[in-house]
Amino acid sequence: MKDRRTHRSYVSYIDKSREYYGAQGYPQAYQWSYNCDVPFTVPAKPMSECRVGLVTTSFFDRSFDRDAVAGSTDKEPYAAKCDDALGGLYNKDLFWAKDTTHTEDLDSYLPINRLRELESRGVIGSLSKRFYGVPTDYSHRRTQKKDAPQILKWMIEDEVDVALLVPL
Repeated sequence: MKDRRTHRSYVSYIDKSREYYGAQGYPQAYQWSYNCDVPFTVPAKPMSECRVGLVTTSFFDRSFDRDAVAGSTDKEPYAAKCDDALGGLYNKDLFWAKDTTHTEDLDSYLPINRLRELESRGVIGSLSKRFYGVPTDYSHRRTQKKDAPQILKWMIEDEVDVALLVPL
């Protein structure tokens, strides 16, 4: 018989998110977004012919100091060249299980190199020249009405067939 546990043995992002936004002074507990209709579709062509676009919640700006002070980031969606991100992204303002993982390995949260390997082996058609960043935000309305449409616009410009969402 398996041992019974008196507590969770994993990071509860739901609880952490609620605590974070509560500490920020939001009057209503964080509510996870959901869609009645799942906005996903089967790709129209094989993955070996698809261009893949990466979406992250980490920040990118060439002027960022990786050790900058918390709260110093501009929380707007962005598109940037994959090659420009190889030195890492700014993510000190974000929350994740920092006791169990780190962000020193770019491919753990923005797998540009791994996708390029898959491209060279013919598993995917290509990696988009740009990757896309969307801020984490309390507002579902802003995410759905402003940020997501902007990311979609850039992906259409870049002829992306499949989006890989890699939140930090």
